[in-house]
Amino acid sequence: MSTLINQIATVALPVTVNGQGLYNVTGKVAAVVQEMGIITGLMTVFIQHTSASLLIQENADPAVTHDLQNWLARLVPELDPLYTHTEEGPDDMPAHIKSALTTVSLSVPVVDSRLALGTWQGIFLWEHRHNVKQRRILVTGVGA
Repeated sequence: MSTLINQIATVALPVTVNGQGLYNVTGKVAAVVQEMGIITGLMTVFIQHTSASLLIQENADPAVTHDLQNWLARLVPELDPLYTHTEEGPDDMPAHIKSALTTVSLSVPVVDSRLALGTWQGIFLWEHRHNVKQRRILVTGVGA
């Protein structure tokens, strides 16, 4: 069975953050699905920054996000003497690298007016800087 696309819309979501970490934005994105009235389609989630990223990951056990944060911090340390882009602080260049290693956009199917995430999946904004307070995510829905 095919469904004709009769709707496309984009909503900007401001997200308040308090430094480095993973912030669950699943509820905010799900609210956009409801607001748009999409029954079947696709949501694209995009972060408009170069020092933060997006991730679909387990949403039940906070140890998962804690371990991910610690692992990436070991992989991309601050104060590496090889960094030349240092004008914006010791966390800036590592944040760009972390963003490059992860992703800035996600696509999630919408089925029966709901995000088709698995039982334990959530959508997270992964903040890589220490002192950022606000980020902006664009959510674009396409569907019927």
